[in-house]
Amino acid sequence: MDEKVNQPKESYRIENVDQIRELWSKTYNTEGKPDWSHILPYYSDDIYFRDSIQGIHGIEEFSAMTQRLADRSRDLNMKVVRAMMDNQTIFVEWEMTISFRTRPSSVLYGSSRLTINDEGKIAEQRDYYDLWGDIFDNIPRFNKMYRKFMHRRFG
Repeated sequence: MDEKVNQPKESYRIENVDQIRELWSKTYNTEGKPDWSHILPYYSDDIYFRDSIQGIHGIEEFSAMTQRLADRSRDLNMKVVRAMMDNQTIFVEWEMTISFRTRPSSVLYGSSRLTINDEGKIAEQRDYYDLWGDIFDNIPRFNKMYRKFMHRRFG
C-alpha cells in the first residue's frame, strides 16, 4: 500500500529537483493517459498556472484543466530532458508527444518554470512552448509554408 495515501496534504512538499523529475515522469506515462492525482497535492491551493493558451488561478481550475487535457488527447507522454533547481525555482525542459483523436502524433518541445513557496508547494507554473509551430510541423506541405511564412515575417 502506498504510504502517502493517508498523509495530510501539508506533508506533500517539493524538496529537490529529482523529486520533480520523478513526479512528472509518473504523471505522463500511465498507459498513454496522463494522471495528475499523485502530483496535485504538491500544488498550492492558490496555484497560478500560465501557458501560451491560458492563465489559471486556483487548484480547482488547475485540476479541471488537467482533466480536459487528458480527456481530449488519445495518448500523451512526456520525456523530461533536463531539470535544475536554483533556490525556490525549478526549470524543467521537456518533450511532450500528444495524439489527438483525428490527427497524427505531434511532439511539443517546451520548458516549465516552477516556483516553490515556503510551504514546499508549487505556487506558480509557467509553461513555454510553440504550440502551433510544433503541431504544424507534422502536417505535410503546410509545415514548409508555415515555417517559410514565419521566417519571412519574423526573421
